[in-house]
Amino acid sequence: MRALDLLADFPTVGLDSPVIDAARMLADQDLPGIIVIGDDGAPFTILPGTEVLRLAVPTYCQDDPTLARVVDEAHADRFLDGLAGRTVREALPRQRRELPVSDPDATVLELAALMARTRSPLVAILGDGRRLVGAVTLQALLDRMLAA
Repeated sequence: MRALDLLADFPTVGLDSPVIDAARMLADQDLPGIIVIGDDGAPFTILPGTEVLRLAVPTYCQDDPTLARVVDEAHADRFLDGLAGRTVREALPRQRRELPVSDPDATVLELAALMARTRSPLVAILGDGRRLVGAVTLQALLDRMLAA
């Protein structure tokens, strides 16, 4: 089994796309992350949903989870409002990580090793000339591995 056999079409966003749109896409399509395309049209990084949360949840709640308990639900539901006017670029970690990309001929084990090493819930699959042809998700990979 190769990456090509597990490939799925996958949505992308640009670096300067509104991060609230990326959050909606993650939620509406139940995605583990989203592929961010750079200015050159090639994959720039993978934006996991947890990074969007990191930007939306106040740092005082991240630093001291007991403080999160004192925020009432009405206010907690509004934290995503703080993403308005912000870009995907702002949601990315300050330190760039290895980009989880592979080719259509990668094996299941190669994909699993890449996901584990990069801590990414998906791998962008590039065809000729670094053209994005789709992605392999952690769910598809685990389904395949458990079926074996």
